[in-house]
Amino acid sequence: MLRLRTERGLTQRQLAEPAYTAAYVSTLEAGRVRPSDAALRHLAERLGTSPDELATGRSPRAATELRMGLTDARRTLATGAARDAADAFAALLDRARHLALPAEQATALLGLGDCALESGELATARQRFEEAERLLADEPLPRRVPAIRGRATAHLLAGELRYSCYLLESALDELNAAGLHDPDALLLLYTAAIAPYMDMGAHARAAQAAELALALAPRVADPVLVAGMHRGVARTLIAEGRTAEADASLAKAQELYQQLHIHTELAHCHWMRGYVHAQDGDLPRAEEELRTARSMLASKRAALFTVQVEVELADVLRRRGKTDEARELLRPLLASPDPSRAESAAAGQDGAAAGPAPEPAGGLTAERGAVHAGGAHRLLGLIAEERGDLEAAEEHYCAALSLLERSGAAGDLADLCRLLGDLLRRTGRVEAALDAYRTGLGHRAAPGTTTLGPAPAGPPTPH
Repeated sequence: MLRLRTERGLTQRQLAEPAYTAAYVSTLEAGRVRPSDAALRHLAERLGTSPDELATGRSPRAATELRMGLTDARRTLATGAARDAADAFAALLDRARHLALPAEQATALLGLGDCALESGELATARQRFEEAERLLADEPLPRRVPAIRGRATAHLLAGELRYSCYLLESALDELNAAGLHDPDALLLLYTAAIAPYMDMGAHARAAQAAELALALAPRVADPVLVAGMHRGVARTLIAEGRTAEADASLAKAQELYQQLHIHTELAHCHWMRGYVHAQDGDLPRAEEELRTARSMLASKRAALFTVQVEVELADVLRRRGKTDEARELLRPLLASPDPSRAESAAAGQDGAAAGPAPEPAGGLTAERGAVHAGGAHRLLGLIAEERGDLEAAEEHYCAALSLLERSGAAGDLADLCRLLGDLLRRTGRVEAALDAYRTGLGHRAAPGTTTLGPAPAGPPTPH
């Protein structure tokens, strides 16, 4: 009141009359009393502002301008660098705090979380999503779902697959049990659940989540959610050997991302299409798509995603006979295995002598992309075995085994145990080989039922 009255050149008496006194205005400006609703309307009218601005210090334009800024920052994240978007979101968060706008604060925190995911700062991402969830604690669950999905994604990328599933399934159960059948929230959760299910080898549960997501899609208007659903569903189709359908699903996602100018997600589509072609045996096209994805992600400084693509590109290069190039691509991503830290499988230890994995350096670690770190060690083991360096191959296989056991990636574990068992058998260590095979069989036995609880309830079928 004092600031606006002074700016307008009014005395306290001029502001107060005819309904109030100068003394009353003085007590209000001193902060000793609060005005009644009627007084607030009178004073706001005399000052040429709204009652809300007078009560909060917030101009009617401030919230609108803030929301426009958040939209622009989200566009920067989609089409520019994550660092630039993070700077914008941080400034907008400070502004939202100053204006005491909790919903806008939460939106800025979600943006900062997504920026941290893209740059591979997983601990920071989790912190931002948790802050957003706390701000929205009194809001209905559908409003909190993007923050929950963000936390689950951060745990997934860290290799904490079971906890990622727990977060998503708990939210799904709560939504469905409470009758909060919000199609956007449900689609976001079911789509997000596909990746950890697939990595854990729970293919039936992933297929069920994909089926529920497809059923929800016609009720969802947000094209970003629909594009993400198509990308997630493609993973289940690949696992079922339906590569043509998977490629068609990815083409739909790619078209939507191109229309929306969302470059990071578009890079992910190239990444997955490369994987589809690799599964189909079309290695030249797979290499082309993966190189495109790598270039797009590197240009956006999406560090963690870039090195994950490099692992899959190295696999294609090895299969194409470009072994040296594959090895040179992988070596900077990991520290060399330390023989003193990998227990020898020859000792016949349970689990094929999988001692503590060497702590990788560079882009992938046990806490940052553990599944792909295990994949990189597996590839280096295969390359070493092809060169005849069986000792190095065994060290890489044991390092991979430790990483994958920690993350719970059951399907990859079974394949790795087969490779390690074959190597041990060829070197005459039959008992150790049997231990490796038994470990692999244990991981293949009903994944998704022994490692996870009951599947979350599905939403009711719309009539």
